[in-house]
Amino acid sequence: MNRTAWLQDRRMVKFGDVLSRWERKQLSAMEAGEILGCSERQFRRYRARYEEEGLQGLFDRRLGKASARRVPIDKVTWMLGEYRTHYRGWNVKHFHEHLQKQHSFRWSYTWVKTQLHTAGLVERNKKRGIHRRKRPRKPCVGMMLHQDASRFAWLEEAPELDLIVTLDDATSEIYSAFLVEEEGTASSFRALLDVFTAHGLPSSLYTDRGSHYFFTPTAGGPVDKQQRTQVGRALAHLHIEHIPAYSPEARGRSERMFGTLQGRLPQELRLCGISDVAEANRYIREIYLPLHNERFAKPPQIKGSAFVPARDPQAFPTFCASSRAGWSRATTRCPTRDARCSSRKARCAPTTSRPTSRCASIRTARSRYSTVRDGWRATAPRERNSLTSRPSPA
Repeated sequence: MNRTAWLQDRRMVKFGDVLSRWERKQLSAMEAGEILGCSERQFRRYRARYEEEGLQGLFDRRLGKASARRVPIDKVTWMLGEYRTHYRGWNVKHFHEHLQKQHSFRWSYTWVKTQLHTAGLVERNKKRGIHRRKRPRKPCVGMMLHQDASRFAWLEEAPELDLIVTLDDATSEIYSAFLVEEEGTASSFRALLDVFTAHGLPSSLYTDRGSHYFFTPTAGGPVDKQQRTQVGRALAHLHIEHIPAYSPEARGRSERMFGTLQGRLPQELRLCGISDVAEANRYIREIYLPLHNERFAKPPQIKGSAFVPARDPQAFPTFCASSRAGWSRATTRCPTRDARCSSRKARCAPTTSRPTSRCASIRTARSRYSTVRDGWRATAPRERNSLTSRPSPA
């Protein structure tokens, strides 16, 4: 017995019980209708049909008849065959979007999901736990960037790779994404350089506590912001705030984005027959990211940008290479002057690899590594106002 027939029988039993109570005058017609979930008038109709035809008069006459809007069986067979042969492993939403784009499919997402569940091709989602309150987005682009990596089998018949993603907190727009064998300092600098060159310098960067981002003295404990890594020193030089996340839930925006990417990007790469890392990175940069941002990016709350344009973004890797070493007590000859530089307040570029000692190192050449943000912070208030003031109309 299917579910519809079972519900029909239960409805008949319930109607017989209510009708007997109405005949004994224990219930009024209005109360009987409320118990059955219908109006008083409908209850009287049911009673009249029951007196004329018995229980047969109460059966749903639509039972067993196919709906006029039912999808033809050949269309159902074709859709299930497409999923089995070409789209196996795709999530339902991604599959439905491709059907609409490639085959002018006109049936709904809910119908497709129901058919795939019934055929056993897609598992039903597990019930989610208690919802964690989401942190509000930043109101303007450039105020906070997320950078993280996800290790996954992105390419078919290839070992797992790390996908380095840098996205904006205000819009969830992905600025940079590429595959590497393993994340680290070099991949972080490469992603940052992509963003700095195309958009400028952000106000802050939100990352996990990986060893290439932060030094953590005690496992699971707070980070040591005084003892910076190479990435931390580069961000401090550019006056970009580096914010550590202490749990995956804290950076839930990037974690959810990786869930979306894992459900779509490998399938797109497999559909295009891409198995090479260089070719995959070119596809991600030129084809996938524009379509992904068009589909998932949100409009910012405030128009405008908090990005500060970099004067010479190509000097960033040079500075990163020069800041490879740690701090040193030794005084080194300044490259721009003949005198020895011993000022601890000077802007420095560390020269040795001892991370436990303080800095009394060389003064950097500002003409080579300076940025707009660097110059702005170093400018006196009076000069700063003169730089930002607009010329008066003639």
